[in-house]
Amino acid sequence: MLNAVEFQAKIQNGLIQIPDEYKQEFGEGDDIKVIVLLNKKLSQKKDIIDELTENPIPVNGVLSREEIYNR
Repeated sequence: MLNAVEFQAKIQNGLIQIPDEYKQEFGEGDDIKVIVLLNKKLSQKKDIIDELTENPIPVNGVLSREEIYNR
């Protein structure tokens, strides 16, 4: 019989800690199937737009957004 549980965990020293509320369901030596889904951002690689959004380049003589809409 298959019994499935789902929980969030952090890997510490190469081990995944089973939360206390599930430990009673698993016995020493039980055969289990582990599926790992890693939560990561869709794209770790930043493009030029991401870089400029985080680090805008100041340019003299160009109106700011506020100055444009206040006219």
